[in-house]
Amino acid sequence: MADIEVLLPKMGESVAEATITSWLKGVGDTIEEDEPIVEIATDKVDSEVPSPASGVIKEVLFNEGDVVPVGAVFAIIGAEGEETSTASSPAPKTEASEVSTEVEKELLAPVTAGSNGNGSSIPKTSDGGKFYSPLVRSIAETEGVTLSELEAISGTGQEGRVTKKDILAYLDNRGAAPAVNVQVAKPVEEKVDAKPKTAGPAGDGVATQIHKAPPVPIGPNDEIIEMDRMRKMIADHMVMSTHVSPHVTSFVEADVTNIVLWREKNKKSFLEKTGEKLTFTPIFIEAVVKALQDYPMVNTMLNGKEIVVKKDINVGMATALPTGNLIVPVIHNADQYNMVGLAKKVNSLAGAARENKLSPDDIQGGTYTVSNVGTFGNVMGTPIINQPQSAILALGAIRKKPAVIETPFGDTIGIRHQMFLSHSYDHRIIDGALGGSFVKRVAEYLEAFDIDRAI
Repeated sequence: MADIEVLLPKMGESVAEATITSWLKGVGDTIEEDEPIVEIATDKVDSEVPSPASGVIKEVLFNEGDVVPVGAVFAIIGAEGEETSTASSPAPKTEASEVSTEVEKELLAPVTAGSNGNGSSIPKTSDGGKFYSPLVRSIAETEGVTLSELEAISGTGQEGRVTKKDILAYLDNRGAAPAVNVQVAKPVEEKVDAKPKTAGPAGDGVATQIHKAPPVPIGPNDEIIEMDRMRKMIADHMVMSTHVSPHVTSFVEADVTNIVLWREKNKKSFLEKTGEKLTFTPIFIEAVVKALQDYPMVNTMLNGKEIVVKKDINVGMATALPTGNLIVPVIHNADQYNMVGLAKKVNSLAGAARENKLSPDDIQGGTYTVSNVGTFGNVMGTPIINQPQSAILALGAIRKKPAVIETPFGDTIGIRHQMFLSHSYDHRIIDGALGGSFVKRVAEYLEAFDIDRAI
């Protein structure tokens, strides 16, 4: 039996790399075809990679915690009885993006500090404890990126490491938006640099001020909990979003009495007919989709100085996990589903999220996000935009309230089911008139729901 190279499979559009979180088999272990060989993590999704054949693990090429590019060989399987590598653990590897052919020369270069073209050196590890790989330092040298700029880039690699993708994304938007420097507060004295530092090339008129988190006093009765990987990623993403986009939030209150009554009347027959539970979420998403069709400039993203109008309507739905973390699975082409189809997608994605079975494709490609803060009894919220999207809608709790009811015979007071909608949007490209009109249109669709609608 010839040796078989085990490749990291393609895991979805735009997914270029994954982190090895745990080896399930080691060198010398026997493995069956389709038996899991390694656990990997990409963005927020954890998954297993099955073995392509039966045999014995002869060699593993990456350590736990290493970042591996899609298509790279990460293990070798041979026939039973063949000699295995004498190495008891994987050989150290650099981050995933450094394995590509185009950067072989950089990988062969010494890993000493390089020059950024301005006479200052770029160390392998900065004073702040950030590690920079040979590839990242090489790109920085070529493009004239300073150490202070590297420090300001929020890395998506292991433990916040700046990857090739991060620095290239920074270069693409250099000068278009301030970079983010997320510092972990430590109980030690730190100096705060209050001087503005230019984020882009000279003359671009864009500058950013880098702030360090203040030191946190720790008392004898305090408990210290280390952030898990997902919480670190969420924290970085949220801070980045508030730095990149000036957030504005508009609020409206919607009368959803017809929806509440219709769902209560039909949820049992809906389950019997379709096999799916009928929640409020697909009804709300249907209204959001209609409003996005009416106001396509809300379904946009900002690329430097260009507004990208997304023709696909891919609605993300923020979902709380049992761990307390948050993930945003995406209903792709949500405008192509009817109510039954939306209910199936919502239930399927929510179930997969709770069971940690989402695929990388399930969380990619969102163009607009909905967050149901009413699930936790909150009447409204001010959600943070899920970058690089331009807006996000928070759905408040549905409550019975006294309200004025207009009738042909005059106004009267009645008990109605009301809810608040909170629409946060990027004020760089969505003005108050558009952002406010959009959320008002969502409310109008909810209020106009046909109480006699057939399933």
